Amino acid sequence: MFRDPQINAYVEDVERMVRFYVDHFGFTETFRVPETGVPDHVEIRLGGLLLGFASYEAARRDHTLDVTPGEKGFELVLWTDDVEAAWTRLLAAGVEPASPPHLFIGRLLGAWLKDPEGGAVHIVQEVTG
Repeated sequence: MFRDPQINAYVEDVERMVRFYVDHFGFTETFRVPETGVPDHVEIRLGGLLLGFASYEAARRDHTLDVTPGEKGFELVLWTDDVEAAWTRLLAAGVEPASPPHLFIGRLLGAWLKDPEGGAVHIVQEVTG
């Protein structure tokens, strides 16, 4: 049901983190939103690892996530074909919700849940139309 895991880290300065990993470790930028100006989220890749950096402010503003610098700034992203069905199944299984399914950046449907230690698990799908 799930595929293509990636790791996102919430950070104060997205651009600084991207430059660090690109300049020092050879990561390549693969995604940025917004495309111009100060980024809310950037993804970089090295081999099979997809690493994303998202700003604390954007997580709070766009997804009502309770993120604080220095606390649980990590999330596991799992892509799926049906966020709504996965959300319903996981809640029925007793998984704690963090942010219900919602559309963002005009083409992604995402929801957040909490792991047993309070860490973020983000389930997401691309939607069309």
